Amino acid sequence: MRVLLAVVLLFALVLSGCARQKAAPGSKSGPARSKTGVAAPKAAATGEVSVVNPAARFVVLTFPRDPMPFMDQRMNLYRGASKVAEVKVTGPQRGRNIVADIVTGAPEPGDEARAD
Repeated sequence: MRVLLAVVLLFALVLSGCARQKAAPGSKSGPARSKTGVAAPKAAATGEVSVVNPAARFVVLTFPRDPMPFMDQRMNLYRGASKVAEVKVTGPQRGRNIVADIVTGAPEPGDEARAD
């Protein structure tokens, strides 16, 4: 069973690619500053379910932009306006993809992942 899980995960990561984006020279990490000089909060992590393995109870989440979720973070999955599942980010992370365990619900590829 672990071998099958490893093969499925490897396959998902290979399909998704391993491209990394480098930060632009002079860019700073941290909170964005508004015109008033007050720090604005960073946007919450928002991604999409790209792979679902219901037998092993995990999903692969893809995040098109920063920020990435942190380990052990719980995220809600939505299909349209309806909450359909909850997952817990467990890793591993490869590029813009990260694995999460299914806590409740029945996710499907294309569901939106949000850190509410």
